[in-house]
Amino acid sequence: MAAYLNVPLTKATIRRFPDMEVFVEIHENVRGEDVFVIQSTSFPANDHIMELLVSLDALRRASAKRITAVLPYYGYARQDRKPGPRTPISAKLVANLITSAGADRVLTLDLHAGQIQGFFDIPLDHLYAAPVIVSDIKANYREKNVVIVSPDVGGVVRARALAKRLNADLAIVDKRRERAGVSEVMNVIGDIEGRHCILYDDIVDSAGTLCNAAEALKKGGATSVAAYVTHGVLAGKALERVANSALTSLVISDSIATTDAVRATPNIRVITIAPLLAEAIRRISEESSVSSLFD
Repeated sequence: MAAYLNVPLTKATIRRFPDMEVFVEIHENVRGEDVFVIQSTSFPANDHIMELLVSLDALRRASAKRITAVLPYYGYARQDRKPGPRTPISAKLVANLITSAGADRVLTLDLHAGQIQGFFDIPLDHLYAAPVIVSDIKANYREKNVVIVSPDVGGVVRARALAKRLNADLAIVDKRRERAGVSEVMNVIGDIEGRHCILYDDIVDSAGTLCNAAEALKKGGATSVAAYVTHGVLAGKALERVANSALTSLVISDSIATTDAVRATPNIRVITIAPLLAEAIRRISEESSVSSLFD
């Protein structure tokens, strides 16, 4: 992002005390400056959140004019409601923490639930990776008979929007989740026989849902199955599942830093969303419109 904007990164130190407390020191004068702090709150999520909060506090106390927290991946986003009694809404808690720490504005990408925008009492710019994903699909599936597939009922709106951009058909995998982290595919809704299926979702975590959906699509007669996912969390045995699955490729963005293990998985490919976020940063700084980036 810094290279795209032709702006050098600010010199700063982030280190740990022996008891693992986070210490941040900014080595440049930021008084009166428009500052953007870029931090995905991915694994280890709690450490990354604390680094972000302490950095925001340091900049606020250094009299930065405006501080924008840039969160390519917003952790805790799946805890956006109470699924049962005596449970937290942690997505709102994290929003409160970011605001209290000193952020004046937030820039993020593909929130798990759109209503999280309302959890912030400060301006929030919500970008979508769809334009980047559409360009990649067009480049790789130009002459192929493509159908966009939602891996579950909850992602239908997201998948439909992508299908509309591509002028493609839509299919849905209907699944029943027996318990947390385990999914059972029940039925495929839509015409997929003899077609190239592209699963589309915002987060791939354990990859169980995605791999089960791919298997169901192949059994249903799909010629091939690929997947595009914005945030590659890929926790636990996810990489092993993807490598041994029916997926010809899993394409993820670099909203979360790519590990060596991810790069070594043969059917995983990474595309960058850095230019998209960098252009949004430029427009926020220049006080110009960000909405055209949605197209």
